[in-house]
Amino acid sequence: MRALIQRVSEASVTVEGEIVGRIGRGILVLLGVEKGDDLAACHRLAEKVISYRIFPDEAGRMNRSVKGIGGGVLVVSQFTLVADTRKGLRPSFTPAADPGDAEALYRAFVAHIEPQLTETATGRFGADMQVALINDGPVTFLVDV
Repeated sequence: MRALIQRVSEASVTVEGEIVGRIGRGILVLLGVEKGDDLAACHRLAEKVISYRIFPDEAGRMNRSVKGIGGGVLVVSQFTLVADTRKGLRPSFTPAADPGDAEALYRAFVAHIEPQLTETATGRFGADMQVALINDGPVTFLVDV
């Protein structure tokens, strides 16, 4: 599993002209699921994402997690994150998990973080989504487990 996380002032996801998920200050998570990923990897990644210290403390150092600041998390499925781009000029999506497996792990990721956070929102799995965000920093990390 792989997550591209971005520290945001705000973020939202729209499907067919309707905002289906929105957060204020927190993290936008673009989540990719690969073949062979399992529930244990899902839970490790979820804990790492919500515990990752990317928010400033009083001294301006990245010492606080999204949990620690009471921030929100917007989770959006993004199978293109796990594409193989090493050869040619067209990505291969062979590494991506089958949609059924990917959706189950996406939902497990959200279910794992939701009780630990003040604000959690999601996109709509498999939909054509438009994601809007204000990246705070900018601060962006690719997180793998």
